[in-house]
Amino acid sequence: MNRSLLPLIALALPCLAASSPDASPLSARTVKIAPKNAVKLQYWLHAPEGEGPHPLILFLHGKGERGSDLNSVKKHGPPKLIENDSMPSLRPFVVVSPQCPDDRMWQYPDLKALLDEVLAEQDIDRSRVYITGLSMGGFGTWKLLAEEPRFFAAAIPICGGGDPDWARRLKHTPIWAFHGDEDSVVPVDRSKEMVDGIRRAGGKKVKLTIYPEVKHDSWTATYNNPEIYAWLLSHSLGGRKGKD
Repeated sequence: MNRSLLPLIALALPCLAASSPDASPLSARTVKIAPKNAVKLQYWLHAPEGEGPHPLILFLHGKGERGSDLNSVKKHGPPKLIENDSMPSLRPFVVVSPQCPDDRMWQYPDLKALLDEVLAEQDIDRSRVYITGLSMGGFGTWKLLAEEPRFFAAAIPICGGGDPDWARRLKHTPIWAFHGDEDSVVPVDRSKEMVDGIRRAGGKKVKLTIYPEVKHDSWTATYNNPEIYAWLLSHSLGGRKGKD
């Protein structure tokens, strides 16, 4: 081999390694859920480069991605965008994308155990923990917010819904909801009633974007919008007022 080529090959090797098809910005993890480790929750973890503390996004998928094939979680939303490296705005975040088992809906104890593990292992800015989800994950987002209103700095529920009676617990949380006006799977009224309830309870940090002539898939346009990630980062628990 021509010795003059050796320095060039050496310089090229890091680039070749970085572009390897086996390299992924996501790592697969499993957390055991008490009691008696009866449930194992699989999840994808994206950990950004550089020193923390980092903001965190918890992403909850829809009903169609339940089961044991963790790759199906990358079908939509942040894990898909991270895998394809098509949304630079996600790079600063630790992104946690769990998979709901086939026979369950999103459960607060499961997700709390998952978050406890991630918070213990990663250098997280605990004033900047966010939650988002689509369809079944949108319902899960509203529910988890109601369970832990002082834990999340902001939330983005997409084509979901919940119980308007939760409004008083949610009124201090910045929430940006999204829905398609022609959604026949989850009617847009499910988001409207949550937002209207929070406003009646005195909440001033909630807003709703309704996409005209859009059916159930209101998540693609939402997650492809860099503005939502900037909006999340604009909120922290330190900037929130109100305790009731």
